[in-house]
Amino acid sequence: MTPRRRTLKSQPLFRGRAFAVTRETVLEPGQARPLERDIVRHGPSAVILAARGGAVLMVRQYRHAAGRALWELPAGTLEAGETSLACARRELREETGYRARRWRRWLRFFPSPGLLDEEMFVYLAGEVAAGASRPEADERIAVRWFPARDWMALLDRRRIYDGKTLAALAAFRAARPRL
Repeated sequence: MTPRRRTLKSQPLFRGRAFAVTRETVLEPGQARPLERDIVRHGPSAVILAARGGAVLMVRQYRHAAGRALWELPAGTLEAGETSLACARRELREETGYRARRWRRWLRFFPSPGLLDEEMFVYLAGEVAAGASRPEADERIAVRWFPARDWMALLDRRRIYDGKTLAALAAFRAARPRL
């Protein structure tokens, strides 16, 4: 059984549209004295690795924090009451227009657990068919299928800069999972 932490105090520092920041005084497992931690609070996300043969579907969009447009896997934050699978289906359709007949929850990870509580669920999507995309008003998204040799070359040349995409593609290449 994993030892539990105890939160002694939680102070909101910031609340924005996409996340909040809290300062917490905690007693962590194995610690005799309370510690202060600043935590970025962000809801869970779903990431979609849509594959057709060895090809992978990616989107390119400008990311202001990175200062550039990045190729990445489609993804989005769960809405209130939404399951991670429902979010994955919605985001694939909204960002790319594609729909998948087969789904499998495949990976689960915390992208930056030292300061961020966001949990990401990676879904494999198969039997993918094209449709009309419905991006949000502020999204400018290019959609492209990358043949296996192309996305693997991007990994090998270190041209994938998005963490969730890097992790999912590297794991996909190593495991060669099936739906």
